[in-house]
Amino acid sequence: MGWILLVLGVALWWGAHLFKRVAPEKRAMMPDQQAAGMVTAGLVASIVLMVIGFRAAPFVEVWSPPSFLRHLNNLLVLVAIYMMSPAPKRGRLLNSMRHPMLAGFSLWAGAHLLVNGDLASILLFGGLLGWSLVAPVLINRAEPDWTPPEPGSIAKDGIFLAGSVVILLVIGFVHGWLGYPVFGA
Repeated sequence: MGWILLVLGVALWWGAHLFKRVAPEKRAMMPDQQAAGMVTAGLVASIVLMVIGFRAAPFVEVWSPPSFLRHLNNLLVLVAIYMMSPAPKRGRLLNSMRHPMLAGFSLWAGAHLLVNGDLASILLFGGLLGWSLVAPVLINRAEPDWTPPEPGSIAKDGIFLAGSVVILLVIGFVHGWLGYPVFGA
């Protein structure tokens, strides 16, 4: 049952996020508040399904990642957190990047594939990575014109990088508390 819930959760994540791009006519017929509520409910349900399905799925080892990849994962996740922060809009370094949050999400998912060689992780993180690679293509097709915002300052990049380090430490603590140590056993 865990496998089914996991796959349904990933599929619902895709559907909720891509509803506006895949079915623009249906989305246009809905009031904004109703559409936002539907998407929010879909995303919450998808996360619940993914968590329950992932935890319930039996461990099936596909490959055994070497322990040194943990350090690369942590570095990539730090960069991903920075990319998903307000830095791209308020800082200077990522200002000209159109989809920094989706690129950061891709980096996060890819980093997790490096250190998790079990089937449930491959389904979860691979499915989410696939979504984060398809989404910008669909967005760019629907909205081809884009102008980057005014660049911010390097100082703001530094502030968001420091905040990203703090967030990584908190995430690492929570992962360890849940039984998934990320900084070492």
